Amino acid sequence: MTNSISVSVSLSPPSLSLPALSFSLWLPEVPVPADDTPEVLNKALSGLSSRWKNWWVRGILTLAMISFFFIIIYLGPMVLMLIVLCVQIKCFQEIIHIGYSVYHSYHLPWFRTLSWYFLLCVNYFFYGETVTDYFFNLVQREEPLRILSKYHRLISFALYLTGFCMFVLSLVKKHYRLQFYMFGWTHVTLLIVVTQSHLIIHNLFEGMIWFIVPISCVICNDIMAYMFGFFFGRTPLIKLSPKKTWEGFIGGFFSTVVFGILLSYVMAGYSFFVCPVEFNSDHNSFEVDCVPSDLFQLQDYALPATLESLTGWPTVRLYPFQIHSISLSAFASLMGPFGGFFASGFKRAFKIKDFANTIPGHGGIMDRFDCQYLMATFVNVYIASFIRGPNPAKVVQQLLALRLDQQLNIFNSLKSHLIERGLLEDVA
Repeated sequence: MTNSISVSVSLSPPSLSLPALSFSLWLPEVPVPADDTPEVLNKALSGLSSRWKNWWVRGILTLAMISFFFIIIYLGPMVLMLIVLCVQIKCFQEIIHIGYSVYHSYHLPWFRTLSWYFLLCVNYFFYGETVTDYFFNLVQREEPLRILSKYHRLISFALYLTGFCMFVLSLVKKHYRLQFYMFGWTHVTLLIVVTQSHLIIHNLFEGMIWFIVPISCVICNDIMAYMFGFFFGRTPLIKLSPKKTWEGFIGGFFSTVVFGILLSYVMAGYSFFVCPVEFNSDHNSFEVDCVPSDLFQLQDYALPATLESLTGWPTVRLYPFQIHSISLSAFASLMGPFGGFFASGFKRAFKIKDFANTIPGHGGIMDRFDCQYLMATFVNVYIASFIRGPNPAKVVQQLLALRLDQQLNIFNSLKSHLIERGLLEDVA
């Protein structure tokens, strides 16, 4: 009993005089969003039980979201990047709103203002780095952009330092602990949301297939796990999400692996999906035109003896990317759901069902993208570890930024190396 009291005291905000108030007493509950299911659906499904009504609402809205996904893919990489940025901002707003519900109750200033300011600073830093990397020719051509690029990190640090000083000036006596708690809340949100969305855009530049296949695998796993769990689920999977079942988890895994292989086969044959997204400085536009790499060329693979005896095929023709898609889909179905479990634990801590009520039957945008953020990090690490090699275009960009004498030294060193390898003749 003594230990229990001491824990309660340590969690109490210093501004409160009651010594034994627990965390749950001083932490205001976030208001539960009202049901915003469209009236036409409510009328059409009024005769169904709540279980089947939720099933139909989720199904109809899922088909609508998938249709929207197809449309933005058709519109090209630039629209996809803008959508990623919009999703990032909405997810940030949903998480910060929960924090503000706690923070606002103490009438302390600047929390939301500083949160959005830090979001602006972090986006300026990350997207400035991206512009410098992928739009080098454009940056070097425009004097203002060249100056901003040269001092980009200094400007980013100055912006962050300004926000840091504003936070220090906003500290209010007797509420220091809570303010630092919310300061950490904002930075963790930035880490989870902004960093991951930045990685998604980096994946997109490697080729739209590295964006579409992972996201589609997470969507497929979410749908199939729900379907298997809805119809066959009997065994609870994890206490954080009582509706998740082992039947849904396993069914989602096998369905997602098969889906990933099939989707990769379809997409790997189109340059629009497999070519890296590059910026053409002559036309000031994005291009996805290239000669596909060996990763997207059909190859013959010998089947193991067991499979050969079952199928009668000694070999099978696959794109190498399909082999990689097995890793992507396996991660999406085995590890991706832990992003959802993390979000479930977060929501339980604040006694809320969803982050928001943006999408009827699905909750907020963050509720739909909680698994995508883990996937974005994995794909970026996977590309860096197993796919991406040295980029000749970036090497040339870095060489052109050197002084002329440094370029000449590198030229002479490279010439000597090629002569030693017998690739050039020594004309001296």
